[in-house]
Amino acid sequence: MPIAPFEALRCPLDGARLQSQGTLWRCLDGHTFDVASQGYLNLLPVQKKRSLDPGDSKEMVAARRRFLEAGFYQPIADAVARATLADSPPDAPLSCLDAGCGEGYYLQQLAAAAPVGQKLALIGLDISKWAVLAAAKTEKHVRWVVGSNANLPVQSGSLDRIWCMFGFPVHAEFIRTLKPGGELLMVDAGPDHLRELREIIYPTLKPQRTGDAVIPAGFQLACSENIRHQCRLDTAGQIADLLAMTPHLYRASAEGRARAAALDTLALSIDVRLTRLRRDAA
Repeated sequence: MPIAPFEALRCPLDGARLQSQGTLWRCLDGHTFDVASQGYLNLLPVQKKRSLDPGDSKEMVAARRRFLEAGFYQPIADAVARATLADSPPDAPLSCLDAGCGEGYYLQQLAAAAPVGQKLALIGLDISKWAVLAAAKTEKHVRWVVGSNANLPVQSGSLDRIWCMFGFPVHAEFIRTLKPGGELLMVDAGPDHLRELREIIYPTLKPQRTGDAVIPAGFQLACSENIRHQCRLDTAGQIADLLAMTPHLYRASAEGRARAAALDTLALSIDVRLTRLRRDAA
């Protein structure tokens, strides 16, 4: 199956087209960005950072990798791959950006699920250098980039698909970089997602928001589906990894985290919503 790194990058400083020159990328204004020895590209200039080490820590990335590679979120990965490949362009590579790729699990699953003959041009972007470093060690045929959703280092109108998996959507940038008719795929937690864990670490659960989600300007709803399944975590380590890879690690009190740490097993509900939004053709 032909998989190639995505090439249509742009300078994060001035928006000019970036061109590959061996082990670096350069724009016409002379800004240069070196490819790291591990194979990834850092397109998050220091003046664009809000902290010295933004995004997930090295420990959080390792916990997520162990949890995902155990297969607990495999039904989510399968559904996203199916939706991504549906109606794919028949005569050109399908270009896909994972905006908030973490350690790269979902793009790896897409590559494995694509049919023979399907051409893919893939890019994974995350603000955490630790996440991108981990991703670059596992899949060499993806363009792995340290960058920000607020200023995607991608040329306008160059993407067929964008993923936002439990992430922070920046719809203006998604509109800019998608081709007309391209799709944004969003995965968001449903009302019962990780309910059993949340009931343990919080005194009470917040009521769920009601009402239909607002479709952002420039998009049309293509379709949506709920993905629900049950799984069981059989070790304290798996429970610790789950907590470590979610925002609940910081939101829970010390007492709540201690209650989770005392568990050896946990039956768990996975409940997410996959929404496909199609960019307006005009």
